[in-house]
Amino acid sequence: MTWTSHFPLSGMTWQVRANCQHFHKPLGRKSFLCFRWGRYADNLVRSYKYSPLTFLPLTLYEQFQRAANFFFLLIVVMQVCGFISCSDEVYSVTADLLLLCSTEPHSLLFACPCVEIHTYINIYIKSLSFLGVVWCEEPNGRLYLFRGELHWRGQSHLLDIEHMLLRGTVLRNTDTVYGLVIYTGSDSKILRNCGSLKVKKTWMERFLNKVVVTIVVCLLTVALLLAVGCGLFEHWVGSKIEVLAAIRGSYSPAYRGFLNFWGYIILLSPAMPISLYITFELIHVVHCLQIGWDIKMYWEENEKPAQARTTSLNEELGQVGHLLSDKTGTLTQNRLIFRQCCIAGHIYGQSPLDLSWNRFSCGGLQFSDQRLVDRLLQRNCPETLEFFTALALCHTVMSEWKDGLPRYQAASPDEEALVCAARELGWVFLSRTRDSLTVSELGFTLHYHLLAVLDFSSKRRRMSVLVRTPDGGLKLYCKGADVIILERLRKGSPHQESTEQALEAFAQSCLRTLCVAVRCVSEAQWMEWSHALSQAAMATTHRETMLEEVYEQMEKELTMLGVTAIEDRLQEGVPETISSLRQAGVKVWVLTGDKTETAVNVGYSFTQTYTHIYQIWDFRIDDCLPIQMTSVLEKERNKKKLSFIILLLLFDAELTKTPEMGGRFVALSNQCQSVLCCRVTPAQKAEVVELVKKNSSSVTMAIGDGANDVNMIKTAHIGVGLCGVEGGQAVQNADFALAQFSFLRRLLLVHGRWSYRRICSFLRYFLYKTTCFALVHIWYSLYNGFSAQPMYESWFIALYTVMYTSLPVQCLGIFEQDISAESSLNRPELYRVGQKQELFNPLILCGTLLYSIYTSIILFFIPVGVLQSLDLDYQTLAVTVEMSAVFSIILQTRFWTKYNCAAVLFSLVVFFLSSVILHSPRLFTSFPNDYIFFGNLLGFFASFATFTHVIVP
Repeated sequence: MTWTSHFPLSGMTWQVRANCQHFHKPLGRKSFLCFRWGRYADNLVRSYKYSPLTFLPLTLYEQFQRAANFFFLLIVVMQVCGFISCSDEVYSVTADLLLLCSTEPHSLLFACPCVEIHTYINIYIKSLSFLGVVWCEEPNGRLYLFRGELHWRGQSHLLDIEHMLLRGTVLRNTDTVYGLVIYTGSDSKILRNCGSLKVKKTWMERFLNKVVVTIVVCLLTVALLLAVGCGLFEHWVGSKIEVLAAIRGSYSPAYRGFLNFWGYIILLSPAMPISLYITFELIHVVHCLQIGWDIKMYWEENEKPAQARTTSLNEELGQVGHLLSDKTGTLTQNRLIFRQCCIAGHIYGQSPLDLSWNRFSCGGLQFSDQRLVDRLLQRNCPETLEFFTALALCHTVMSEWKDGLPRYQAASPDEEALVCAARELGWVFLSRTRDSLTVSELGFTLHYHLLAVLDFSSKRRRMSVLVRTPDGGLKLYCKGADVIILERLRKGSPHQESTEQALEAFAQSCLRTLCVAVRCVSEAQWMEWSHALSQAAMATTHRETMLEEVYEQMEKELTMLGVTAIEDRLQEGVPETISSLRQAGVKVWVLTGDKTETAVNVGYSFTQTYTHIYQIWDFRIDDCLPIQMTSVLEKERNKKKLSFIILLLLFDAELTKTPEMGGRFVALSNQCQSVLCCRVTPAQKAEVVELVKKNSSSVTMAIGDGANDVNMIKTAHIGVGLCGVEGGQAVQNADFALAQFSFLRRLLLVHGRWSYRRICSFLRYFLYKTTCFALVHIWYSLYNGFSAQPMYESWFIALYTVMYTSLPVQCLGIFEQDISAESSLNRPELYRVGQKQELFNPLILCGTLLYSIYTSIILFFIPVGVLQSLDLDYQTLAVTVEMSAVFSIILQTRFWTKYNCAAVLFSLVVFFLSSVILHSPRLFTSFPNDYIFFGNLLGFFASFATFTHVIVP
């Protein structure tokens, strides 16, 4: 039978003959090429945020989280406004594939998925016309796991993640691949990991939301009081005056008060104008552009400028209290250099080196020790030869040849550094097939039969290869973390004590270490273990656990060969950056998977001011832990400026599950200058960030460069991704992107501090100018019988926020600064203003609103007092107050630039020109009901001249 699947928008049709037998399997799903049961997702990848059906409710839900929008809706309804919006769709035909074959001779290829899983595909099927059935597990988001079976030609083949090409994979070493579609559309693993959209809100936006609610409540209260005043005035005064009684007509005082209540709401609505949020967002966008335009945060090596990937978190860059950073690739360059090694108890790497004899040398080896080369060439040290054989065989590197020399594609920088070091010293990895490895050992080409690869994982922290040597023997080569390898050594293993001393010495030098070991395997052991491996591999339940147990049986009784020491240098400017941030009051936490000794010495490399180091070596799950932690916390609580070094093996065991312990832990950590969390997994990094967020009021920032930092970046208030060598996942999920860690100093101390200061000034200024503008109507109500008559001309009310004062307030929010960028970097202590929220808090806001009340009193009562003595009319009073309100816009600007000057000048010119035009006789003649201020501006100047003549005769 032939099944056919049509890809939407692609114009392609794939076909394959498949056996359609249906029988029950616990894996739960049968898949043919592009054939899908109806209850699974189609291949339409929906990457839009809204659909035509959900746009309106989702948009309303998001927008009405801002309390001001409820008020704006009321004004919109009352003033009859409309809203139109749209959405779009993006289609994709990508899917998760089971690789069948490729054009690479041995059907091997190097797969670099967007999720940074590096796998080697070795399933091989010669023809696409095959009779077979594929069983696979239900769609899930487990990126590193896949379980399935391929039934073909009467045989059952186990499938795992190594046979899969996930959506977004980039392939190398091949021109064409043929695959079987397993998961499509939203069922693909990468989309299952996307999660729901998280909208980050700043503290200032949440506080502004409360301010808006308060202002709206006050506005409604004032409108109600003025409406009551209107009813009382109509009842007590209006009924006794014939003219007022005629104007009121047959309406009762209560009804007049009811109508004036809504009139006052509209009249006072400029106190919370819709343009507030529009201008707020515009200023955020400009701040983001300023970050990208900063040439001092541009990295020429990779041509990457700084990038703001969100437009809503700028002000929080000036309020960061906790910086939680990854180490490898973030603080360090992630360009690993093979520096030293320990073989058979001897440490090498401290003397000059001559490699002119090696025709495969590509250069770049920064390892120096001629003694090692002499021993290799003399072949008089078996351990040394075995050590480099292990480096050349125990890996998953792919080779390609350029200019007659081997070049390597590795899943990790560590593997590449080790294989390249072995190449430079004469053990050259040449090529691999599905079941063989070819190595040149000091010029002699040898072929090893690859029997099994025991893969590396973050849980296992080691990898092994079982090979049959050219002489027919069986050997297991294993490399991994020191604590893992040391506990698997056979009793009486030689050089163990000297190797442990070397490990300590390398850690003191801030070098990353891996232990290398070997085991000789007998034929009987291989046959027994091979059978157990086949049984575990074919298991349909608990397969991973069974495989782990089988691996454990082989990876024991090891003999230590030596230790590799790789240097990962700190990035340029890291010590200075961390020092400046600490002076700025930022708590720096480093979260790393390294062992404690290495992390401590890396910490010393970027700061030498530690006053005390306290180490919690292990957080184990037992009954004594709460008591131990309590005693530790109580003992250390009163110590100031500690350096706190923590080994987090089972972090979530207690601190994240016991709120009290977590709070006390963070309280103690806040008394320390720095915190180093060692042996931390990617999941624990996010838990540490969440712990700090829950137990402190400071803004958290997480920075990393790899996919294992994504959860941490998403969890923090602000996430920063570095454009490193580990791919783009960190940047794609970050709020800000940088090329170097040192740029963080300028991002926070300059742009962050400026953004916080500018946005605070903008909000204070905006609330000041709008409230004092609106409050004038209240004072005028005392003179007009609470009739809701506006103080200003109607056109002035419409143009005040849009034309007369918009540009000055925007320039204030964009260009305002107290000191230069250089001074901000030289005086990091000024950054603490934002951490303490000194520029925008309830007290400052109350002062701003009181000042606006004071200003509104000045704007109204001084002109009233002066003009009453001259017996001038309402229109002259209105123009006087209007002009005073416009001139008050220059009072808040302190840092004058050419843009601020131009904005103020433009606003004043527009005000006078529009007033002359709106007060012209021609408009009054044509539209007498709309342009009632006939010739009033000129009359105002005449009255002003008269007043000046009276005061100064």
